[in-house]
Amino acid sequence: MFSYFTVTTANQILPEVIKKYKFVLSCKAEVMKVEQQLQMSVSTTNSFEEYVTLKQNLNEKITKFYQSIDDLEKTGVVIKSIEEGLLDFPAKRFDDEIWLCWKDGETEIKFWHEKDVGFMGRKPLEVSDESLV
Repeated sequence: MFSYFTVTTANQILPEVIKKYKFVLSCKAEVMKVEQQLQMSVSTTNSFEEYVTLKQNLNEKITKFYQSIDDLEKTGVVIKSIEEGLLDFPAKRFDDEIWLCWKDGETEIKFWHEKDVGFMGRKPLEVSDESLV
């Protein structure tokens, strides 16, 4: 079910979101590792058995990766960039839809931007910003 975040609710869920994001990263690394093994297998072996086993392993890792993305986004956040560590939380400012913005390494939600503006348009949250609901 969809809902808007407040700064408070976004910060409350942030530790869980960060944990899930880190799991997405580890799943992506597993996919990339098996992809490399598969590529090496193509050029260094004549064994179909090894290739098929690696290919099945890759399929499992990809499935796990996409499941981890789904699990993260079921928290209500939207992944903007896995590589850059950008996640957005849907929110409202007055009657306008906005994004509360988090970047990997930050310990709390400190920025927001309009929905049609990306990371470069981030604005700091005001301590007394009661316009954010």
